[in-house]
Amino acid sequence: MATISNLGVGSGLELGSLLDQLTTAEQAPLTVLKQQQSSYQTKLSAYGQLQSMLAAFQGTANQLSKPSFFNAATATSSNTNVMTATGSNTAAAGNYAVNITALAQAQSLVGTGQVKQDAAIGTGTIHIDFGAITGGTLDTNTASPTYGKYSGAGYTANAGSTGFDIKIDSSNNTLQGVRDAINKANAGVTASIINDGSGAPYRLVLNSNNTGATNSMRISVTSSDGTSALSDLVANDPAGTQNMQQTVTAQNAALTVNNIAVQSASNQVSGAVQGVTLSLAQTGTSNIVVQRDTTSIQNGVQAFVTAYNNLQKAASSLSAYDPSTQTASPLTGDGVLRVIQNQIRGVLNTPQPGSGATAITTLTQVGVTFQLDGTLALDSTKLTKALNDNPAGVTALFGNDDGTSGYGNQLSTTITALTSSKGALTAATDGINRSLKDLSDQYSATQDRIDATVANYRTQFTQLDVIMSQMKNTSTYLTQQFNAMNNSSGK
Repeated sequence: MATISNLGVGSGLELGSLLDQLTTAEQAPLTVLKQQQSSYQTKLSAYGQLQSMLAAFQGTANQLSKPSFFNAATATSSNTNVMTATGSNTAAAGNYAVNITALAQAQSLVGTGQVKQDAAIGTGTIHIDFGAITGGTLDTNTASPTYGKYSGAGYTANAGSTGFDIKIDSSNNTLQGVRDAINKANAGVTASIINDGSGAPYRLVLNSNNTGATNSMRISVTSSDGTSALSDLVANDPAGTQNMQQTVTAQNAALTVNNIAVQSASNQVSGAVQGVTLSLAQTGTSNIVVQRDTTSIQNGVQAFVTAYNNLQKAASSLSAYDPSTQTASPLTGDGVLRVIQNQIRGVLNTPQPGSGATAITTLTQVGVTFQLDGTLALDSTKLTKALNDNPAGVTALFGNDDGTSGYGNQLSTTITALTSSKGALTAATDGINRSLKDLSDQYSATQDRIDATVANYRTQFTQLDVIMSQMKNTSTYLTQQFNAMNNSSGK
């Protein structure tokens, strides 16, 4: 049988165009399915936006549900050159007079000068302990041959500490190698080399990484080459042989708070004033004022109001209807959205339990009120007054450690129920996803059926083309024969 490369060639008919029209007609159901899919996708996106807004609102409610949030305090130093202060939610309001007589320091030791940094010294194992130097006298006269060394002192290593071992061998037995080995050991010591400009200028400097009297170093050396070269460089026992000079003494910070003596191994002092961290900068005096952090509380309540308003505006936009164009939004008339709005408003409009004439039971009492458009507004002045007059009442209005009472707890519980695996919003979302899968399956099945139908049309049209082509060929042949016969008989 003859073959046809393009429909209509054999018959001269517009079979290709006809096939395209039939294909378009067959695909009409796909257009309907696509429209349904688009509608569901739009609704699913709207639910996703709603879920995001609910999560943001729940986050602000959770913050207000914690009583500790309303206990946040600020700590202010009258002399920030001497110290700064940071309050926490455990700080006790009050005024505190602080006098700093000493800052915490980290010990610093310096070795004897070396002519070269890369000359071999000796091998062995350096052992570093940390502890406290007790008693004795430190020579602080820089002109003295025993400057920076103790006489009559004792040393007590920190309990439970085994110290650090640092191996020095032929690969690192120079001044530079010793420095690098100590730094690589992460032993709580930083080593460096200084050049003092003398004939033997290179000196090893060891600095304890931590401040405080119990972070003084004791350094011993076990030689592996039979010489004392490595020991002569770094061995230093405050209660014995001292081959290094102490240029900075390890000491605690010393201060008084309201005339009560306090010591701290760090210049970040916690606990001297309840719930406040003091950052010491220099010796001197300063007054610390600790008071309730009303600004943070104001910001927290404002964030709560803003998050609710964002939720309300999103809900209004997603459910709006334009009568002039008769255009609906994705969630116009949606039952799940109504459930969400009604439940949240129900919580906000239900007074909290309270007792006594000064009890705070409603949001209105702290300056949070509903507007005509359904949003909330915050009167900061009224909230500040409530915080000053009845801080415990404001705290209880929003939250409680029982996780149940207070608007913060109740709203969080409500939103969790709505968005949980069995919640209304989740159920609606799951339903849409199932519908989208069903539509996808229908689309695939319909597409397969259309493809088969169009293929059948193409086969039939091709057969028609072949038959028409053959008939044309036969007609042409017969015409030629008749013409030939007529011409022959005419002669």
